[in-house]
Amino acid sequence: MSEEAPRRAGRPRRAVLNRERIASHALELASADGYEALTMQRLAKSLGVAASALYNHVSSKHDLLQWVQELVMTDVDTSVFDTLEISEALIEWATSYRNVFAQHIPLIPVIAVLPVSDSPRTLKMYERVAEALRDNGLKAEAIIPTIVALESFIFGSAMDTAAPHDIFDARDHKDATPNFTQAVSDQRATGLNTSDDSFQRGLHAMVAGLLAAGSK
Repeated sequence: MSEEAPRRAGRPRRAVLNRERIASHALELASADGYEALTMQRLAKSLGVAASALYNHVSSKHDLLQWVQELVMTDVDTSVFDTLEISEALIEWATSYRNVFAQHIPLIPVIAVLPVSDSPRTLKMYERVAEALRDNGLKAEAIIPTIVALESFIFGSAMDTAAPHDIFDARDHKDATPNFTQAVSDQRATGLNTSDDSFQRGLHAMVAGLLAAGSK
């Protein structure tokens, strides 16, 4: 009896490439090695395809970054605006936002200045925050400055999470900086994480001040 001919491979059940997979690999590359390491050639290699195949799905690095932005913003929690009063909701939202970007610090300089016109999830986040601010008495002209002020603080604080533990160590210059050196020592004695404690102190003060200023 003759052997059966080898079965011909059929079409794969799902595409080798899709937006979610491409964005996920791009996010991994950029978060690990920085924005400059994210090239279409390197991304294609990590996906196991030719660069030409990648360009069939995403036309430019700019578009790719917007896909990455959309993926990252998925993890920022805006549901808090449905259950908490405005100041507490802003604090919880900002904390979520900061924690998400603390995991993707190399992307901050890029995403912080990336237009949101083609990023529906990002726009949805901004819309929810703007709606909550408006509903709680903030003047229309104060809404965007309030969001931008908080976002600037959030991005800076996310980057601060990567600062070395001894960044403020001035023991070798304590004679010239007695007050600062003592302050550093006293803060360390609390056992609190400097980055987290500083973020929460600043965030609570900013939220209270921004809400008060924006409602006048």
